[in-house]
Amino acid sequence: MDTAGRFKIDFREFGDGETTLSWTLDDHFFSALDEQEIEHGQLQATLRVKKKAAGFLLVIHATGIIEIPCDRCLAPMTQPIEAEDEIEVRLGDQFDDDGERIIVPEDRPILDIAWNLYETIALAIPIAHVHPEGGCMEDVSQFLVTDDEPGSDDGESATSTPQPTDSRWDALKGLSFDE
Repeated sequence: MDTAGRFKIDFREFGDGETTLSWTLDDHFFSALDEQEIEHGQLQATLRVKKKAAGFLLVIHATGIIEIPCDRCLAPMTQPIEAEDEIEVRLGDQFDDDGERIIVPEDRPILDIAWNLYETIALAIPIAHVHPEGGCMEDVSQFLVTDDEPGSDDGESATSTPQPTDSRWDALKGLSFDE
């Protein structure tokens, strides 16, 4: 991950109260992380750092668009993103990230939040991300089955008519693999 230190936060620089930092996350950011899910995007990200008695509270907010592959046709599609996450940071003896809070060494309280920014964005991607109806590639669309077409359910319908098969496969129907 080569983000050239742009996302390193030194907690010694923050006094009481709240500090806000902001960045534009673009293709360079996503390519530096070397992740496959998101390769392109244009987002505005802000980080609010609130000093608390027991450490710091980081609030990440990102909004913009990303380009990800469509689940149906695998062609790139644009996905709007609005994401927010909170991270609790405490100072301690050594670095630890247990998923609920991050502990940074007290003697060197620096944290690179590039990965946290990426995770916040990635977790905001909808589970199913597809082009709007008719937006998939034509080469692939002809093979897609929609809900209103015959054969779209797993079971056979009593009223369905057999579909013609390719005669080249008919010869294989007679083969038996039982010994």
